[in-house]
Amino acid sequence: MKRTALIVLTLLFVGLASAQEASKWRGPSGDGKYPDTGLLKEWPEDGPEILWSYEDLGKGFSSPVIYDGKIYITSSVEPTGYVYILSLDGKLLNKYPYGKEFFESYEGTRSSPTLVGDLLYIESGYGVVKCLKAETGEKVWVKDLFHDFDGENIRWGVTETVVVDGDVLYATPGGKENFLVALDRHTGDLIWSSKGVGEKSAYCTPQIINLPSRKLVVTHSESHIIGIDATDGKVLWSYEHPNQWSVQPNTPIYHDGGIFYFSGYGKGGGMLELSKDGSFVKQKWYSERFDTRMGGAILHDGYIYKSGDKNRYWFCIDWETGEEKYAVKDLGIGVTIFADGMLYCYTQRGNLALAKATPEGFAISGKTKVKLGSEQHWAHPVIHEGVLYLHHGSALIAYKIK
Repeated sequence: MKRTALIVLTLLFVGLASAQEASKWRGPSGDGKYPDTGLLKEWPEDGPEILWSYEDLGKGFSSPVIYDGKIYITSSVEPTGYVYILSLDGKLLNKYPYGKEFFESYEGTRSSPTLVGDLLYIESGYGVVKCLKAETGEKVWVKDLFHDFDGENIRWGVTETVVVDGDVLYATPGGKENFLVALDRHTGDLIWSSKGVGEKSAYCTPQIINLPSRKLVVTHSESHIIGIDATDGKVLWSYEHPNQWSVQPNTPIYHDGGIFYFSGYGKGGGMLELSKDGSFVKQKWYSERFDTRMGGAILHDGYIYKSGDKNRYWFCIDWETGEEKYAVKDLGIGVTIFADGMLYCYTQRGNLALAKATPEGFAISGKTKVKLGSEQHWAHPVIHEGVLYLHHGSALIAYKIK
C-alpha cells in the first residue's frame, strides 16, 4: 500500500509540474526544434495527407500552441482579436475575444499565446498584454505597455510572443525608459524595468540564457542585440546590428557560449562569444550573406540551417567558423523548423517542403502547395505527435507527417 501510494503521489507531482511548464513559441525550447520521432523521411508525390482543416478563422500570422491536449490559436476579425480553442481533431471548443488587434497594415494577429497551467498570456499588436483564464477568457490582469511603460508602437505592430520563465513574464514596451519589463505573471505587478539602450522594440521574442552564475534575457532593439541580467534588468552588454527597416524578429540562438544573431534586408548575421559569467561579448565571425528577415534558423549537429532574404538562398553554415557549406536556390525563401533529422521549410510563395538536415546538400524529399487559407504565408509551423499544424490566415491545416 505504501509503495502504491508513493507511485500515485509521484505521478501526480510529475503531472502537476508538466502542467505548470510554460508553452513557447517555436517549440519546447523556443529554438524551432520539435522532439517528435519516427516521422516520414519522404512525402508522397502530392504531399503529406491533410487530416483536417479548420477554415473559419479571421486573419493572422500567429503560430498555434498545443497545450494540455488542445490547440490554441489567435486570429482577428477587424478590429477584434480572438483566441480559438480547437480539439486535436479540428473541432471548435471555444472562442473568445481578447481586445483590439492590429489592422493598419497586414491586418491580423501577430503573437502566439503563451500558456502556463490554467492561464493564457497574449500580447496584441498594440502592445496590450493580458492574462486570461485559458478556457473561458476571463480577465485576470491587463498591462498596456505603451500607456503604462512609455512604449511606442512600431511600423508593422508588435509581434513578440511574451516569454514566461517561472513566475516572471518578460515583455518589450520599447520605451526610452522602459525598453524591457519583468512582470509578476500572477498579478502583472512590475518586478523591474530596463532602459536597454533607449531604442524602440524590434518585433523580437526574447531568449532566456541560463548560465551557472547568471540568467540573461537576450533580445533585439532597433539597432542592437542586448544582454540583460534577468534578476534586476541591468544591461550587461549591447552589440550594434542595424538594418534598413529596424526589423529584428529572429530570436537569437544560444549554444555552448555562442550567440547567433541575424536579420534581413542584406544585413546578415554572425556569432558572438559570450563570457562565462555573461557580462560581455565579442564577435567571432560575421557575414552579410546570412540574412533572414523573419524565418528563424535551426542549429543541428554543429550546423545552422536557414533561408536568406535579400540573398535568396537556403544556407547551411558551420556554427563554429561561419563557413558556408551550401547556398542553394531550390526553393523560395521562408520559414524553417526541425524534427527527427529533417527540415520543414514553408516559403512565402506557399510551398511546404521536406529536406534532410545535412551539410552534404539541400535535398528536397517532399513538397506540397498550401492552397487553403488566405493572405501572406508567414506563420511558423508547429509539430506535435506526428502532425504538422500550419496557420495560413483564415485556415488552420493539420498534415499527417508520421
